[in-house]
Amino acid sequence: MSKKVFTAADIETFLRSGKTAADLPKDVLLTPSAKDLLRDGPSSLRAGGGTAQAVPGTPILPDYEYHWTPGNDPKTPAEIQAFFDSPPIVAIKHRMVDIGKRMWAREYTDGNGGNLTIRVGDNLVLCTPTLVSKGFMTMEQMCLVDMEGKQVAGKYKRTSECMTHLAIMKRQPKCKACCHAHPPHGTAFAVAGVRPPTCMVPEADVFLGEIGLAEYGTPGTPTVADNVGKIGVDHMAVLMINHGVITWGKDVEDAYWKMENVEALCKVVWVASQLNRGKVMSMTGSQAKELIAVRKSLGMDDKRASWKECELCDNSDFQPGTVCEVPAAGGSSNNTVTLDPEAEKLVQALTEQILASMRK
Repeated sequence: MSKKVFTAADIETFLRSGKTAADLPKDVLLTPSAKDLLRDGPSSLRAGGGTAQAVPGTPILPDYEYHWTPGNDPKTPAEIQAFFDSPPIVAIKHRMVDIGKRMWAREYTDGNGGNLTIRVGDNLVLCTPTLVSKGFMTMEQMCLVDMEGKQVAGKYKRTSECMTHLAIMKRQPKCKACCHAHPPHGTAFAVAGVRPPTCMVPEADVFLGEIGLAEYGTPGTPTVADNVGKIGVDHMAVLMINHGVITWGKDVEDAYWKMENVEALCKVVWVASQLNRGKVMSMTGSQAKELIAVRKSLGMDDKRASWKECELCDNSDFQPGTVCEVPAAGGSSNNTVTLDPEAEKLVQALTEQILASMRK
């Protein structure tokens, strides 16, 4: 005897009679559309007959930000452990592991370098462990600390550099997550003590704004935490002189993306500066103003909002002798950055001296 096959029409009649999946014969076969209708249940039925059609809703944006209830942090060891093991926190741990793999795959970290933190309460922060490669972390190795860096959950020891992340979080309430790494080009700018220029790449100007430059401090010490914390208030990306890069955002994905933005900007600027004898194209101050307005529309503050247009594209720190130009009305929308001939002669002379010294 052949088994009975239920189509979508059969399931519709079945559901309208008040029956459920539990009332189906055990040996019944369902078509794919029948399975879908049965899965969605009575809510999928349209008044007046037929199945309800999908109605497009308002398109949404991805949002990975963790929202906690102020004043509702777990207090006792048991409450903290239960929170640490809860599904929402476990999901964040998985994302941390995934981002660690991305950092390692892109060669942003070496050895056990780099770390991640995510604020999950008034006084609670998830962070990565110490002495573990970011490419091979596991969810079980994640740690939970308070805002003073004291570890309150997790069997693996937390990274000592979480204190630098906390120094930004304490000063900047919008900082909900940090990413620290050693991307080659971004770290090269940090070692050279050179701040990447603005007005070169629109995406960088929108998602990073002006990149900060923090003085050197021994990794993991209060000195480096204080140095970076002060600069991080007004800069979502900070070059740590002779060390690496730290970025922050509203969630860990956002913070990591900014790390990619920094590395891409530094690589593009480095390559561009080697072409055409150092001459690079720059946006105008008015165009920079437009990008700051875009940042504001995305919820990102920018200390340069009140700056003059010429100040926005002044990259003399990046390339000594750079002349900041404001185009005449009706002129070209792009500036060619020109160099002071005297400064160029000085740079050339110093270069020749260094090369001569290296040959000896």
